[in-house]
Amino acid sequence: MASEKIIKQKEEEVKKLAEKMKTASLVLLTDYRGINVADDTLLRKAVRNANGEYFVIKNNITRRALKECGYELPEEDLEGPTAVVIAKEEYLPVLKAVYNYAKDKDFYTLKSGVLEGKVSSKEELTVLAQLPSREELIAKLAGCLLANVSKLAATLDAVRVKKEAE
Repeated sequence: MASEKIIKQKEEEVKKLAEKMKTASLVLLTDYRGINVADDTLLRKAVRNANGEYFVIKNNITRRALKECGYELPEEDLEGPTAVVIAKEEYLPVLKAVYNYAKDKDFYTLKSGVLEGKVSSKEELTVLAQLPSREELIAKLAGCLLANVSKLAATLDAVRVKKEAE
């Protein structure tokens, strides 16, 4: 049986992880089976640059922290090597960072997660990660508006020329 000291240490780990999860906009569970040090470093940097945290922690501690937060993720998602990714504020940049990394790697996969307090499947998270960012949408909207304004200006100019000719 585990000593009192080890039990308290694990309880403290669960408590710390649960606090991070409660304040996070996104909690992702991923399978990192087969990742090498260079790839792990790239992924950690991408997540950190997106204002997220990436860490590997025992499944039992993760399971207990999720339970403490009231989240029930599929039990099979807490089997095998599991990395936890947490978005502190905006979840989309962190989700996109993980998705963009994982889409080219057979060994790294999303399992499931919690998005703004709602349990989300791998499929739901993947669809969300594939959406254009806010900046991309604004740029597309600006492009459409600019194209329409140009057409309007050309039409008005043609009307002006016609009126002058009459």
